[in-house]
This record gives sequence, C-alpha cells and structure tokens, in this order.
Amino acid sequence: MKTESIVKIRKELQFQSREELLELCLRLAKYKTENKALLTYLLFESHNEDAYINAVKENLEEIFISMNTDSYHYMKKTIRKILRQIRTFSKYSNKIETEVELLLFFCDQLNELEPSIHKNTTLRNLYERQIVALEKKIEVLHEDLQYEYVTQIQLLKNFY
Repeated sequence: MKTESIVKIRKELQFQSREELLELCLRLAKYKTENKALLTYLLFESHNEDAYINAVKENLEEIFISMNTDSYHYMKKTIRKILRQIRTFSKYSNKIETEVELLLFFCDQLNELEPSIHKNTTLRNLYERQIVALEKKIEVLHEDLQYEYVTQIQLLKNFY
C-alpha cells in the first residue's frame, strides 16, 4: 500500500461527512498512543498553554524524583527518556515558547540531581547540547521573551 501525500488526504477529507470524520479520528486515536495523546492535547489542553506546560512539568518532575541515581548508567537512560518525552510534548504544542520552557525546566532539574551530572562526561555533554539548542530556539522569539530566557540560560551556564 502506498501512503498518500497530505495534500491528497486533505482533499479527500473534504468530501467526508461529519460522522465519517469523527469515526476516522477515533480510529486513529484507537491504534496509536501518540495519536491519542495529540488528540487529547488538541481537544483539552491547547486552549490553556500555561496549564499544559505546568502539567508536563509535574509529570517530568515525578520522573526526576523517582530516577535511580545509583549509577550514571541508569541516570543516562532515564534522562534520555525524559528528553524524548519533552520533544514529544513540544511537538504536540508546536510552539517554541513551550519547548523552551520545558527545556529550561529540564536543565534546571539536571543541575539539582545528586550525584552531579557535571561529573559525568556524557551527561555534561548532553546538558551543554541542550543549552546550545535553547540559545538557537530563543533567537527567533520576541525580544522581551528573549531577554527573560537569556537571563535564565545565563543562570544555568553559571551553574557549571
């Protein structure tokens, strides 16, 4: 089976009835968790971005708290899992401000971990890559937001 382009799918969807579109959406959500999560965001969370960001932060904070810090190996696995989740949640929102907020929170939480991630080369490099990515993302934002975020990044940079 050949997958059709978005343009073709959009044209075909225009000819579907309301009930058929509803069934298609529900069927998409039924077979893939990521589709269900995206629909949940679009239907329930997208109208209040701040609440969405706070809910994601709480979720991530729970993962940080329950992280196994016995060895750097376990920490790396969990930290990469958290980073994947941040990318997924940011993709749902499709707003740079949301991604920046979540990555700032991520970096802040990394600084608070014990044992320190700055004693491990791999984790320190991961942290530094996130700082560089944050700086690139901030460049496209409004000046007022840029100033606020740059000061937060400077605090993160001063930590290590």
